[in-house]
Amino acid sequence: MPQTFTAVYESPIGSIEIKAEGKDIVEVNFVEKSGLMRPPGASAAGGPEALRACLSQLEQYFRGKRTSFSLPLKLEGTAFQKKVWAALLRVPFGKTTTYGAIAAALGNKRAGRAVGGANHRNPASIIVPCHRVIGSDGRLTGYGGGLWRKEWLLDHEKKHARD
Repeated sequence: MPQTFTAVYESPIGSIEIKAEGKDIVEVNFVEKSGLMRPPGASAAGGPEALRACLSQLEQYFRGKRTSFSLPLKLEGTAFQKKVWAALLRVPFGKTTTYGAIAAALGNKRAGRAVGGANHRNPASIIVPCHRVIGSDGRLTGYGGGLWRKEWLLDHEKKHARD
């Protein structure tokens, strides 16, 4: 089993823990600061290039300078979850889609709930933009990092979109 390296990025909306194994990013998730016992980025210097690249690309994203990510990802999940996550990667920066639209794009327009479940289990928040999925009525629905973060991310992207 490859060694796991961890770094923490302090974003404007909270701490983001990044985990890398080998040459790949395996997790990017919001974490509560109180549970972190190391300074941000503490292990990044000795970690793999992917970890350093992820820290840099997150910084660019939050500064409004990056609209997509170019990172090696190794995300663990079912075949269906991986299809949903691949579909999320195709949702353009500054745009939104619905659970039903993703389900239809995957060939089963009735799989909206299953898409929601896969979206909820996304191990790479922001990088795989699950925050761009909204309800069919246009309302913000579920986000593991909290709806306030989802709203912030969507507003941030709308402000920095290059139409």
